[in-house]
Amino acid sequence: MKILRQKFLRKERKVETVKIRHPCQAGAFYAGDPESLRKQIENCFLHELGPGKIPKVNEEGPRNIVGLICPHAGYMYSGPVAAHSYYALALDGKPEVVVLFGPNHTGYGSGLAIMNEGVWRTPLGDVEVDGELADEIVKESQIVDVDDSAHRFEHSIEVQLPFLQYLYGSNFKIVPICFLMQDLSSASEVGKATAKILADRNAVIIASSDMTHYEPHDEAVRKDSLFLKAVESMDETELYSIIETYRVSACGYGPITALITAARDLGVKEVKVLQYKTSGDVIRDYSSVVGYASVCFKK
Repeated sequence: MKILRQKFLRKERKVETVKIRHPCQAGAFYAGDPESLRKQIENCFLHELGPGKIPKVNEEGPRNIVGLICPHAGYMYSGPVAAHSYYALALDGKPEVVVLFGPNHTGYGSGLAIMNEGVWRTPLGDVEVDGELADEIVKESQIVDVDDSAHRFEHSIEVQLPFLQYLYGSNFKIVPICFLMQDLSSASEVGKATAKILADRNAVIIASSDMTHYEPHDEAVRKDSLFLKAVESMDETELYSIIETYRVSACGYGPITALITAARDLGVKEVKVLQYKTSGDVIRDYSSVVGYASVCFKK
């Protein structure tokens, strides 16, 4: 009996624990239980501001989508707009890995922070981090740090996962990168490094950002139209000029710039705004709104 117990204890010590990034917005930005969350996502697809129908994944899809811009507010506000990006992605096929660029709202952690191990948990299950790919991006960029603390309470990346899980289950991996530093040089460097690592891989980049914050509807639309025109032109220098000239308060301009840089290096030929709306279009209060956009980058 003593010998058996010793063998059991030795075996037990070899069991590796998996690092889990627990959700911080389940039950807040999106529903907290699986059934309610799936129903909520379906309602986003079917919403009058959404695509109008539930997508079916094209398993033999062409995989021409290199990147997407998606909003990250609560699903009741931005979910229908985000659904346009995920509808297009479903029709395009199934990526094996999703690189997620999101702004850092909390101020925690390194200026450019990546996770390179573990899983991200939502009510729909766990999604594995692609550690090998993450380490390659760290090595190639030389400015991205491995830092879990930047991700612990950040919502911009987390809210993308239930949409992806609704489409693909947990049969994909992710690489999350959180941007506290959003200057043009740093964002471009991350984009270039990511493009080099993703060449010839079945991957998609998602840049998470809301547009203008807390301004009258007409003013938000005016500013965001200029911002999105620069995005469609894949002109990151013009994008920063517009941000500074018109004081556009889009929170994820760094992640968007990184996507633009990567998209150019990965051969994108077409950039299209799939949907743009404001929170005023959702709740009919146009006095102070937040803008939301879904944008698709295709080869």
